[in-house]
Amino acid sequence: MPEGFSSNRRCRYRTRIGLALAVAATCLSGPPLAGAAPAVTLPPRHAGFDYQITAPYAPPPGVTVVSRDHGATPAPGLYNLCYVNGFQVQEGAEAEWPADLLLRDGTGAVVYDEVWNEALLDIRTADQRTRIADRVGGWIEECARKGFDAVEIDNYDSYSRSRDLLSTDQAVTFIALLARRAHDRGLAIGQKNAAELVDRRTAAGLDFAVAEECGDTEECGVYATAFDNHVIDIEYTAAGLAAACAGYGTTMSIVLRDVEVSTPQDPGYVRKTC
Repeated sequence: MPEGFSSNRRCRYRTRIGLALAVAATCLSGPPLAGAAPAVTLPPRHAGFDYQITAPYAPPPGVTVVSRDHGATPAPGLYNLCYVNGFQVQEGAEAEWPADLLLRDGTGAVVYDEVWNEALLDIRTADQRTRIADRVGGWIEECARKGFDAVEIDNYDSYSRSRDLLSTDQAVTFIALLARRAHDRGLAIGQKNAAELVDRRTAAGLDFAVAEECGDTEECGVYATAFDNHVIDIEYTAAGLAAACAGYGTTMSIVLRDVEVSTPQDPGYVRKTC
């Protein structure tokens, strides 16, 4: 799947003008101690949100939070999430990774996310996790250099597509490495999906949630409770949007997008809110 597409629909400490009041209440406590990581700022609750991970475009009126691919530039004056595919390999990019970092089954064949044709990364050992984190961490640092405010690491739930080769413990341990890289650069980090892991958010070092289709799956409340409504939800069906808006339309950030996350110039472009 092309760089910038969401891989799980199956997808610095900086307060900007215009967001100062909105984010002030969500900043984590106090100035950093000497030698400590800088403080991070969470996305404001119930903010106008747009999902632009395929290609950037001018945010619609009322939008104050945007998610864009790590290869893109942040939207000026807004709170920007940086999309990183951290647990899987972009379609066709297997050769860019060492062979032993691609998850393989008992026959030696690479294990794929069959929906998006993405090879899964092998996070089973500490050495592999460290080496993968070094590369993904480079993208996270790129996000910080560009001025993004937070990162969303996609495919946290790759274990669910691993033919039981990966475990939830390995996923939590690995994303904790990425959380440290993000926090060291002053970036908040979001939990992407994996509602069954919200009770491990502290161990994983996660600050907020980006959920896909929690209206459809009736999981919005799980994220809302765990992350105190610091939740961004992307729905892909009208029924999902209706369900999310009915329960959480005044507390969470909710948007309906087309599955391909296209741009306004594309005929299949869809974007609606509560």
